[in-house]
Amino acid sequence: QVQLVESGGGLVQAGGSLRLACAASGRTLSSVAMGWFRQAPGKEREIVARISSTLGITWYADSVKGRFTISRDNAKNTVYLQMNSVKPEDTAVYYCNVVGSGLTWAQGTQAWGQGTQVTVSS
Repeated sequence: QVQLVESGGGLVQAGGSLRLACAASGRTLSSVAMGWFRQAPGKEREIVARISSTLGITWYADSVKGRFTISRDNAKNTVYLQMNSVKPEDTAVYYCNVVGSGLTWAQGTQAWGQGTQVTVSS
């Protein structure tokens, strides 16, 4: 079982930037696909970005496309989410997780970490 620890959240003004980090232990992240998810108050958790294992192919939800970038540093066993031009609607708790393939390509497969709170002020 991999353990995931998210960090880097905080309070930022609209139009600003943040970089979230997801550090893992118990498994080499380069061998698995990873996703960043978020959960806003009163809403279900949703995937916002995904990076494949071998080729590093990325996918983004329409709501963040062009503003967020997912990347990985295999040497540090860490996955990042660069958030630019943030909006108040980006306010949520952000989580990372190993994601599946096929029908589960957008689903977390490991125990969820504590997440990191991102709050965007207008």
